[in-house]
Amino acid sequence: MRTVFFVLLFSVFSSIELVAQSKDQVSYDSLKREIIQLDQELYDVQLNLHQAQNQLQTGILVATLGYTVTIIGGQLLGTKPELGETLLYVGGATGIVGTVILFKGFKKISLGPPLPRNR
Repeated sequence: MRTVFFVLLFSVFSSIELVAQSKDQVSYDSLKREIIQLDQELYDVQLNLHQAQNQLQTGILVATLGYTVTIIGGQLLGTKPELGETLLYVGGATGIVGTVILFKGFKKISLGPPLPRNR
């Protein structure tokens, strides 16, 4: 009778341990999947920031160059009106192109509101 009782008790404890292990495994898999997803999201954000940084630097350079040419054109209007007027138009157009590049860079930074997580 004692032997039967110990065998029964042993089998109950082993089945409880198996159920606990399977729950731990499911929890571990879920946690691993969540970490991989977060790692991918972090990579995407870092990539967007890197690309936006390059685009913003290019936009600043082009806009600065364009508006500098515009200022030079304005200065030349008194002495060389034809050259000054041409530089005004070319510099203004270049400055606008640089500003458009800047706006596109800022759009890369703003990814929009975060999606709600299902918990």
